[in-house]
Amino acid sequence: MRNKFAVVWMWLFLLPLAFDFKGAETASKAIQILLTVPSMAAGCLLLLIAPRFARRSRMRTLVTSLFLLTMLGSVATQVLQGNDSGNYMRVILPFLLMLLGYFVGCRPWDSQRLAQIERAMYWSMIASLVFSFGFGMATGGSLESVRFRIVSVTFLCLQGLLLHEFVVAKRITKFTVLIFLATIVIELLSVTRSLLVGTVLLFAYATWLAAPSLKHLFTAGLRAVMILTLLGAMAAASAAFFPAVAEHWVQRMSFAKDTESGRDPTTITRLAEMKDQYDQAMSSTLSTIVGMGYGHDYRYSPSYLPDLAGQFSKKDFYAIKEWAAGHNFWVYQFFAGGLLFGLALPIAILWALWRGSMAYRSWRHRAPDALYLPVLGRALLVVAALPATSIGGNPLGNRFSGVVFGVALGLLVASYARIAHAMRMRAAETAAQQARGRRPARGAPGGMPPDMRPHDEPVPEILPTHGASAPGLPAGQGRHHEPPPGASSFAPNA
Repeated sequence: MRNKFAVVWMWLFLLPLAFDFKGAETASKAIQILLTVPSMAAGCLLLLIAPRFARRSRMRTLVTSLFLLTMLGSVATQVLQGNDSGNYMRVILPFLLMLLGYFVGCRPWDSQRLAQIERAMYWSMIASLVFSFGFGMATGGSLESVRFRIVSVTFLCLQGLLLHEFVVAKRITKFTVLIFLATIVIELLSVTRSLLVGTVLLFAYATWLAAPSLKHLFTAGLRAVMILTLLGAMAAASAAFFPAVAEHWVQRMSFAKDTESGRDPTTITRLAEMKDQYDQAMSSTLSTIVGMGYGHDYRYSPSYLPDLAGQFSKKDFYAIKEWAAGHNFWVYQFFAGGLLFGLALPIAILWALWRGSMAYRSWRHRAPDALYLPVLGRALLVVAALPATSIGGNPLGNRFSGVVFGVALGLLVASYARIAHAMRMRAAETAAQQARGRRPARGAPGGMPPDMRPHDEPVPEILPTHGASAPGLPAGQGRHHEPPPGASSFAPNA
């Protein structure tokens, strides 16, 4: 279905929440409405005009079922536990936006629409990067006070896309290099160790993804070493030009030695938070099965109070009370949904990431010209940013990150289903050709009449809008204007 407003709705779906500077904890209901309602309305409009799959996919069915189990289970837990409804809505909203983004992305869009969706997502993440840094620096104060506000919630998602361009697609432009260098500078200014770890993990993942064999892995490893060397040189230069930043990093690395317990306070508070969430979830049979619910209160576990001596007084320690999504995504899911509802979404994400990664490596080696393979690669790098982000905080604690992760997960599942079906059709066609080659000639005794076709030939996966856009074909067949395999659909040729 053609719609001249589809591009507008794509941008309206992704761009407004890029300026969501306070996330779930914002006190202004007007800002929440102005940013969220247009985005959700645009997402619903996109669903109305989106094409539909004609065939089932086991991966799509599994991921969708697990996702819906999480969302519907959250309602059941909310009814059973009776948590504050306002807190529940604030915490569940990013998950709801992720589900909406997943449904928008998990559609058999044609190549033009896919390029428009990816471009809108890419530039929205750049807008979030610039806005977060500008807003954080505009608030004033020392580096120690602003470093938490200058990092975009989709920081590692953007780095994942850029790493796909550099490492997987081997496509480097001036603009993408400048953006990536900007992310490194922000990373250094933020003095956040988890971001550096996440960047390294994404870099290693991109290198592994681009190397389907040991030979390719060796070549990709050499290229990765060269890029890391350049990044290290840039970090050293930044430390020389900004000695205050280097001093903050030194203090951050050695801060644990100056405490009474000799342990890092940030790590201890995270462990204390997870321990309390786990203890609450295991406190009764009901909470173990269905969880405590999204938006339920949690504190720090008293067992970690001695490790925070000198950092918190006993009174301040017991006064801590939080309801927002916990810093650890994996533990919080169990805390909020229990065994029945809490494990479904993590399983869906990890399964899609693992299955898509293994398939991508195989298809990149066997059929590098397959349509939608670049889309799958970019979606994998964005979804991989979710577990990388979870090292330092909850990746679904903000509305914009929920939308981005949802769209990326939908693109991953949809691309996987389309390529898998195309590979099955290719294998069936090859087998049919080989079988015809072994049959007697036409008209010979036992030969097949020329107008006969096997009745078990595979049916197309997607219902195409017109014959020229029939999916499942290799690049160059039935598509005269298709970009070359691996071509970027979002980065400018700068």
